[in-house]
Amino acid sequence: MHPRVPGPRSLAGQLFAMQAVLIAVVVAGYALFTYVSDRRQAEEAAGRQARSVSLAIADSPSVLEAIRTPDPTARLQPYAVRVMRDTDVDFVTIMDPEGIRWTHPDPKQIGHLFRGHIERAQRGETFTETYTGTLGPSVRAVTPVENAGRVVGLVSAGIKVEEISKRAQEQLTALLGVAAGALLLGAVGTYVINARLRRHTHGMNADELSRMHDYHQAALHAVREGLLMLDGQYRVALINDGGRELLGVTGDVVGASVADLGLPAQLTGALLASEPRVDEVHLAAERVLVVNTSPVSGGERRGTVVTLRDVTELQSLTGELDSERGFTQALRSQAHEAANRLHTVVSLIELGRTEEAVDFATAELELAQALTDQVVAAVGEPVLAALLLGKTAQANERGVELVVSQDSRLDDGLLPPSLPARDLVTILGNLVDNAVDAAQGGVPSRVTVAAYTEARGGRRTAGDEDVSGADPAAGGSELVLRVSDTGAGVDPAHADLVFQRGFSTKPAGEGGRGLGLALVSQAVQRHGGTLTVTEAEGGGARFEARLPLADPGDHAPAPDAPAGRHEFGGAV
Repeated sequence: MHPRVPGPRSLAGQLFAMQAVLIAVVVAGYALFTYVSDRRQAEEAAGRQARSVSLAIADSPSVLEAIRTPDPTARLQPYAVRVMRDTDVDFVTIMDPEGIRWTHPDPKQIGHLFRGHIERAQRGETFTETYTGTLGPSVRAVTPVENAGRVVGLVSAGIKVEEISKRAQEQLTALLGVAAGALLLGAVGTYVINARLRRHTHGMNADELSRMHDYHQAALHAVREGLLMLDGQYRVALINDGGRELLGVTGDVVGASVADLGLPAQLTGALLASEPRVDEVHLAAERVLVVNTSPVSGGERRGTVVTLRDVTELQSLTGELDSERGFTQALRSQAHEAANRLHTVVSLIELGRTEEAVDFATAELELAQALTDQVVAAVGEPVLAALLLGKTAQANERGVELVVSQDSRLDDGLLPPSLPARDLVTILGNLVDNAVDAAQGGVPSRVTVAAYTEARGGRRTAGDEDVSGADPAAGGSELVLRVSDTGAGVDPAHADLVFQRGFSTKPAGEGGRGLGLALVSQAVQRHGGTLTVTEAEGGGARFEARLPLADPGDHAPAPDAPAGRHEFGGAV
């Protein structure tokens, strides 16, 4: 088996080792510097001490008096020994001007020549030096004994270098104790700090952290879903490209509060909520978003992770699917009715009532064709015409009569490419569905739809002509979609709330409530239009959407489209 190669240390371990070595080097360097400095200071102090002692002896009258005697050693040796003991110096040597010792710590050395430099003292100068004499290396001072300006003797006092080293070593021992304590304290502090760092980095080393950061950045830019991270004060800590696009924010928003991003009030409230949100549907400027929020775990509130999914297309397809399902149900019902009518025709023929059978069948065909012709004649735009035909069948199944108003007129080819059919289906389809819900069960149960173009300022237009005779291009034109119902109406206090996501007067258990009118409002605002709700004539609610169009001259009417307003009345 191959020996296992140890992996790289964690980042915390590397920092601990580096800090421990750094503290050890600093403490060792300081100890060495202090030792050298203290030794030099000890030598200087020893030199000053020896100089003071030698000067004091040279100035002593008793020393001068003893020198004048025939045997100076007899009086000076006891004196020198006493001074050595009292001043804590290692030797005191008193000698004649030629350097012959009168005193010495070792009496055997008395009478011998002094080992050291005395020339400067012989000239009347006091000096200090380090010299190796009979007692070993020492720091000594040599000073002259003068009488009437004449040198009559010399005094040398000194401290052995060994003693000086002993003093420095004592200081060094104390210093090393302090240094060891500092190193231990630093190591403990470093270990505690790095243990905390190890918890935060989960024991990863620098390469792993760098690699994780690279993956993190790549994932943020690659994920198409929106990702938003908020700190504990609900400020943006991180947002990816998808989040910027879905929320419609630009610039540097990191550090900005969620409340300052300019988002819709309900979406802002969801992001600021302390409790988690799961698959909540919210409207942004031009999108339908599914929002999920989750708090960051770890004791105190550290922030929130928000994921955003764009379901605008899904919501639109869902609406189309609902319409198709309604068409299917209507066709199933009509097929059932057609079967009943066919049985009636067959029975009349079997009974020999051929003329009555033909009249009955012809009347049914004419009625169905008349209804189709009337809708197409009033609303030539194919998408809206198909939508109204489908909604008519759905409303009829729910016992609601859907009526196209007499002032409706919308020719094919009139609407610009900037107003896509999908948005028209969203606006008119949801308004009709809302009206059918409100009118269902009432007496009468009726929904009235109006669709036409109008010059801004109130002039009704048909195709590219102004019915009133004024120039429609003067202020531009707009598409008007109006839906009225015979329901309970809208409380004036709720006039501003009905277009907000989640608001509904229906039971809370019914899913999908409170989104239709919000989608209508979003689509209308996206095209720069207006959406209002007022009280309809005879009660109920009237919703009106106005969408600005391009200049009428940019879109020619159909060749066979008659000028003027198409009058039509009756149920469709």
